[in-house]
Amino acid sequence: MYKLLSHNDLDGVGCGILAKLSFGEQVKVRYNSISGLNREVEWFLENEGKETFLFITDLSVSEENEKRLEEFFQAGGKVKLIDHHKTALRYNDYKWGHVVVEGEEGKLTSATSLLYEYLISHQLMEPSDATAEFVELVRQYDTWEWEKNENHHAQRLNALFFLLSIDQFEEKMISRLQTSDHFYFDEFETKILDMEENKIDRYIRRKRRELVQTEVGGLFAGVVYAESYHSELGNELGKENPHLDYIAILNIGGKRMGFRTIHDHIDVSDVATQFGGGGHAKASGCTLTEDAYKQFAIDTYHLEPLPEDAKRNRYNVKESTFGTMYKNRSDEIYLIYPLENGEWGIEKNKTITEQTHPSFEEAEKFLKRKYSVWLVNDDNFVRNLMEEVKKAK
Repeated sequence: MYKLLSHNDLDGVGCGILAKLSFGEQVKVRYNSISGLNREVEWFLENEGKETFLFITDLSVSEENEKRLEEFFQAGGKVKLIDHHKTALRYNDYKWGHVVVEGEEGKLTSATSLLYEYLISHQLMEPSDATAEFVELVRQYDTWEWEKNENHHAQRLNALFFLLSIDQFEEKMISRLQTSDHFYFDEFETKILDMEENKIDRYIRRKRRELVQTEVGGLFAGVVYAESYHSELGNELGKENPHLDYIAILNIGGKRMGFRTIHDHIDVSDVATQFGGGGHAKASGCTLTEDAYKQFAIDTYHLEPLPEDAKRNRYNVKESTFGTMYKNRSDEIYLIYPLENGEWGIEKNKTITEQTHPSFEEAEKFLKRKYSVWLVNDDNFVRNLMEEVKKAK
């Protein structure tokens, strides 16, 4: 007999699907939150014998359970913990631990991809194109490679996961992988996924008007409250506000918070670790502790949302050789303009400032972080130019 304890997200459930494809009726699968795993491990160690092979995927156990699992293994018990989070690398010190963050070819891993490799290499599962394609979609979504590769099938697979119950999703995926040569979405799924994408777009449009900016631990964060679509929301807000190091998404009802970044030089798993959480470099999370609540909720409660940059401008555009105009809530006007030496200067209310910047992006980042400016629309830009022309006459 086998037992698999896994996370209750797409990657964790992907592991459960592989286990059921491999072991059928011989495996019992339980999906857990991060906090619920340790209760499951304790129950297993107290109630099930050495004849059951325990798999733990996509989650870490407490220090106490870590010791108990080692004792179980040394006494002849069968256990394998498979994970891909940086914070779980210590399990490689045990014979029963298998943690790989990045594969030999430089590709980031997922728990589903690692379990698939394990099952194939131990001849516990026959490889198939359909299953390999499903595993790759899960891996790309969980590591956010889907965006770089523009693989929207991976994003849609995650959306389908949340539209169905776990039981329904499992049943559909297992049947499809057992009977199909390749992975696909059926006609009904395609229709509901199209509808869901429109719903997500509306949700993001609403939430972008609620984003506030704060500095925590030397990094600039955008803070927003949301209960749904955290990955999509964090990704879009990050792309629209590249001057922010990361986006912090607070789910007050669930007492959780997530962190997302679009930047390669920022590791939000380090941010999450400060509050007892963890995850990936670009996506991580933690419990909403009192300290986190104070820094991200109480200390930002008085802040005004960030105004959005003007869209569809024809004249006041970024990196313009004529200069790009910004404004803040104090009605101060800023102009970023190119210098002869290739750098970029800033005017504040028609007064040239001493500081220069090596690129337009750095100049804009400076203004947005220090003065919370936004790109003004063409009407304001042209009106300002006309006023300057009148003064010149």
